[in-house]
Amino acid sequence: MVFSSLIFLYLFMPVCLLCCGLLSFTAKDSRRKTALQNGVLIIFSLIFYAWGEPTYIFLLLSSVLVNYLLGLWQGRCKDRADERMAKAVMILTLVFNLGLLGVFKYSGFLVENLNLLPMVELPVPKLRLPIGISFYTFQILSYQIDLYWDKVERQRNPWHFLLYISMFPQLVAGPIVRYSTIAAEIAHRRVTLTECSAGLSRFVMGLAKKVILSNHLSVIVEDFFGGELSQLTLLGTWYAVAVYAMQVYFDFSGYSDMAIGMGLMFGFHFDENFRHPFLCKDISEFWQRWHISLGTFFRDYLLYVPIFGKRRKYGGLFLVWFCTGLWHGASWNFILWGLYFGLFILLEQKLGKKRMKKIPLVIRHIYSKLVILVGFGIFYFESLPRLGAFFKALVIPAQGFADRYLLTSVQNNCWLLMAAVICCFPLAERLKQWGSRTPQRAYVCGVLGAACNLLLLLVSSILLVDATNNPFLYFRF
Repeated sequence: MVFSSLIFLYLFMPVCLLCCGLLSFTAKDSRRKTALQNGVLIIFSLIFYAWGEPTYIFLLLSSVLVNYLLGLWQGRCKDRADERMAKAVMILTLVFNLGLLGVFKYSGFLVENLNLLPMVELPVPKLRLPIGISFYTFQILSYQIDLYWDKVERQRNPWHFLLYISMFPQLVAGPIVRYSTIAAEIAHRRVTLTECSAGLSRFVMGLAKKVILSNHLSVIVEDFFGGELSQLTLLGTWYAVAVYAMQVYFDFSGYSDMAIGMGLMFGFHFDENFRHPFLCKDISEFWQRWHISLGTFFRDYLLYVPIFGKRRKYGGLFLVWFCTGLWHGASWNFILWGLYFGLFILLEQKLGKKRMKKIPLVIRHIYSKLVILVGFGIFYFESLPRLGAFFKALVIPAQGFADRYLLTSVQNNCWLLMAAVICCFPLAERLKQWGSRTPQRAYVCGVLGAACNLLLLLVSSILLVDATNNPFLYFRF
């Protein structure tokens, strides 16, 4: 089941909200009310996951149980001030979780590369990747590491821990929610009408990003990149990769908007995952705006890890960007993609913030957008020969500068392209700022916002009627 499906929009989510609301009225106190809501969310979350992964739900539950017990064990070691044993439990926790992720996500990739060596012929495992394993594994690791660092208290309630890991709004494609962010809200929270309305608006905005923009941009990308790359012109290649960059942005940020919106409707406040990344002036700023939950995870838990006994600035930077690429998929193009961005981060650090700011703003924008677009090309082509053909088409294409096919595509999709470019800017935030100045403006913004949400929901629903397969790109990560 995906968020952008009619069965989720008009059956699953309304029934879940209705059950939470009805049970809330029967509760005698706030603690009981939260407990009933938590029970509903756990049941619906497990149904949601089992809908797409009926077998791997047992893997999810086993991982939750083992990590709950490991957390209790680590906490008891902390209580006894037995740091040596607590460290051993933490190592065991890392081995278990990273080993589980490695077996399902990277074992096939590892064996395929080992088979390239002389005299090595190992059977390649064909394991289907469990949906969301990269996301919920990292959530578990953030809890366990913060527990080891004494940043959070161990969760003694197994149902609270299960809810933290399995909550369906962010279970399968993020954002990666830290335990510290929602620990208090798991135990006690209050859903207000204002926040529920804001959450619904955010959800509809994310739905429109996915269904109206991303899905239709993907058709353009497939038209250009789905065939022989040698047939592309110079301008056609740059056009296609720019469209692909917007497709990925609207797909993933749309999912994050829907997750954050649903979180608000259930009383949870997830951190932002995207902040209009294409407005960046350099690559460092881009990664402060793009997939923020993943970037901060690697920054906080991996960047300063001692390498050979010491904290090494450049070694840590290499490790972070190698892992960033590898996290996205078991393929060499993802590793190259991570190291590619890591190289530019390193260059900008060596240049320094003061020198970067002295470069004219126009030049910085052009530089950053060119680097980002090439990066999305690396991200798209998992086949290295096709990636090489893509690089060639970017610089010395066989078909010249432009052709009629490109012009026709731009003409046929001009309204879609203009809408996509406009939506890369913070229009909603600017409108809210304008409306917050006077009560009259706030009323106008409220009416316009409600009308816009209704229109977007209607258009998205119509477009979903004939949609047979509508997965989010980050489901496969």
